[in-house]
Amino acid sequence: MSTAVDDDLWSAIGDPTRRRMLDLLLGSGSGTATSLSEHLPVTRQAVAKHLAVLDRVGLVHAATSGREKHFRVDETQLARAVAQLEEVGSSWDSRLQRIKRLAETIEKQRQETENER
Repeated sequence: MSTAVDDDLWSAIGDPTRRRMLDLLLGSGSGTATSLSEHLPVTRQAVAKHLAVLDRVGLVHAATSGREKHFRVDETQLARAVAQLEEVGSSWDSRLQRIKRLAETIEKQRQETENER
């Protein structure tokens, strides 16, 4: 399976504050900008802007209740991000294994050359 990497999604996840927000939302099930700001070193307004970014890429969805918006993580979109990360990791594992084999071959040839002297 080839999963295309979504640059917007990974740009959103790339921010440590937004990753912490996702962790908080996953832990509590939902949250508001106000409740999240109580656990983060940023203002409520900054949290609201971060939530807008996460909402734009589909990682969270808001439901309005009175004057507050309650945000929940979209688990389908999060699973998509995890699948992309796993595919990238697997690809890099394969590349690193090829590099390791090349390095071992070069080292073996170097040792054989030294032993011939």
